Amino acid sequence: MPDTQTGDITLVYSDSGVATISFYHPAQNALPAALLQSLTAKINQAGENGQTRVIILKSEGDRTFCAGASFDELLQIKDKEAGAIFFSGFAEVINAIRKSPKIVIARVQGKAVGGGVGLAAAADYCLATEAASVKLSELAIGIGPFVISPAVIRKIGLPAFSQLTIRATDFQTAHWAKEKGLFNEVYATITDLDDALNALAEKLAAYHPDALAGLKQILWEGTEDWDELLNERAAMSGELVLSAFTQQALQAFLNKK
Repeated sequence: MPDTQTGDITLVYSDSGVATISFYHPAQNALPAALLQSLTAKINQAGENGQTRVIILKSEGDRTFCAGASFDELLQIKDKEAGAIFFSGFAEVINAIRKSPKIVIARVQGKAVGGGVGLAAAADYCLATEAASVKLSELAIGIGPFVISPAVIRKIGLPAFSQLTIRATDFQTAHWAKEKGLFNEVYATITDLDDALNALAEKLAAYHPDALAGLKQILWEGTEDWDELLNERAAMSGELVLSAFTQQALQAFLNKK
């Protein structure tokens, strides 16, 4: 059972080789540092398991897929080093997906905000529901989606990324996300989503594992510098979060809750 206070990450294997990684946090599946670290570890664990054929990345609940960074934790950051360490958590998750030898399929059952969009973009294939609207709200709180931007731009291109970033307070629909390439398939209900997801995962699990591994390498060609790049972006975000503007914006948001 999920920890209802701090959240948790679970990893379950099927007999056919489908590894399902699920994350949960009571604050709309936000990802504080501890969960980011655990999520990275589970992705690596599943990828290194010789029995794994394909990885599913999902969150619990039937509403928000992921609300991104934990605002409560962002307010606790007091120096550049701590800020860089926090945002490097997202970098490590994205790089774990990138470097995993297994195909990663994301299941996006509801809204994705900030880092949640980054997770969807980092996946090799993404299935969603019509309720899965997306938003990059970072600019509105005084930072930017710097760490996740390479993954998002890689999927949807610079024009769509610019729209999503500059329209920081606006959600874009799941069908917009599919049109731009963030989502590969969109379904009316979670039941329809899960039926399609399970069928796809089982089909992939039956394919030649070496062929899947070769495809994975091709899908990520040209991203070999991301270990360094994403950590540099984490340092940028870690510095901006210390500004008075961002601290006040975060506090104002939390006061509305």
